[in-house]
Amino acid sequence: MTELAAVSYLIALVYLANFFMLSLVAARDAGRSVWLLSRHVGAQRVTAAGFRISFAVALVWPALRMWTGGLGPGDPLTRLISGWTASLAGHFLVAVGSAVALLSQYHMGASWRVGAAPGELGPLVETGPFAFSRNPVFLGQAILLAGLALVFPDLIQWGAAILGIAAMLTQVRIEEGVLREAYGPAYAAYAARVPRWFGRVHGQRAED
Repeated sequence: MTELAAVSYLIALVYLANFFMLSLVAARDAGRSVWLLSRHVGAQRVTAAGFRISFAVALVWPALRMWTGGLGPGDPLTRLISGWTASLAGHFLVAVGSAVALLSQYHMGASWRVGAAPGELGPLVETGPFAFSRNPVFLGQAILLAGLALVFPDLIQWGAAILGIAAMLTQVRIEEGVLREAYGPAYAAYAARVPRWFGRVHGQRAED
């Protein structure tokens, strides 16, 4: 593991530690648990499993590879995309993704929830990072996972990234349904004004 790779790996670990710390703070401020994913049956249980497996593999696998013989090329995908340019892009994405996800979670304050359920939401957050993306935490996490896959490229690492992003895409759809029901016209107006991910709303239907 190169020095830059070690720094990126440490950034990812620090992000995860702060994710849990901010979740504990939000639970304290809200006076209730913010972990809703596993408390509700259906698709959220599936996405919860996807998130856990994805982040566990993405963060544990590089350490296992290093422990068992290094992080050199080991499969065709690694040899194809490994290189100075891809690695540098990966380091950048890890740093940016971690920062975006963490700052967005911090900005939510007591409204932060891991998952969504009727009657268990905080106030709708529309300011800060949420003025540019309706899902900046997921956006940052997706960037982080993609960055780790570039820094430590192999089939397993990319599989973890794809699994995590697929879980995010599914979870966003679930949460938007809960938010529309909970906030009604306020969320519809917000969705019409701010894109789901990033960019412009022009041409995007509010119900998308």
